[in-house]
Amino acid sequence: MAEYVFPPPPVPAAAVRGGGLYPVSRIFCVGRNYAAHAREMGGDDREPPFFFTKPASALTPSGAAIPYPPGTDDYHYEMELVLALGAPAHAVSAPDAEAAIWGYACGLDMTRRDLQAALREKKQPWDLSKAFEQSAVLGEIAPAAAVGHPRSAAITLAVNGETRQKADIADMIWSASEIIAALSRYYHLGPGDLIYTGTPAGVGAVRAGDRLEGAIAGVGAVAATIG
Repeated sequence: MAEYVFPPPPVPAAAVRGGGLYPVSRIFCVGRNYAAHAREMGGDDREPPFFFTKPASALTPSGAAIPYPPGTDDYHYEMELVLALGAPAHAVSAPDAEAAIWGYACGLDMTRRDLQAALREKKQPWDLSKAFEQSAVLGEIAPAAAVGHPRSAAITLAVNGETRQKADIADMIWSASEIIAALSRYYHLGPGDLIYTGTPAGVGAVRAGDRLEGAIAGVGAVAATIG
């Protein structure tokens, strides 16, 4: 059997409430899934869902100190509900999609906003603005068996104690089940897949030393400090 030419990196994994680790294989993200945020980003408030990805290696645990990334002068937070899948889902209907959700978590989709704007203007992919190191901060995953399937819950984000984002996950344009159904038309989804479901209005820039604290009622919390 051939040996690796160098030791492989550890499997990215997220903490689970009550103990254990959830191995992460892929990270999908939904763009502009709250009407107010879609408008603040210059979009329509009822466009079909669209997706982008982050590498699993971008996963960063809640509470971490994350460095201000290179190549940007406009580094933004985006507070989001995250779905953790635990069963296969391919070409599923929205009513059947919920069965694939193993748990829920709070996440921060960190974004190099100036790069995103420049790439969007050139009609180029968003990778440089979204898919970089430590750009997917995640709180512990709450099993659906323990917390159910939340459809309405307050979602908030504070920077240095000042509330910047405040909404309800019921305000999502596309529900968790609809997101999975749409994405499953293009991928064979399954255990280990995370889906960041979009952010409410109120996104903004952070600076070195800022403390981010987010929460979703009944789901959990997430935090990070900008290094």
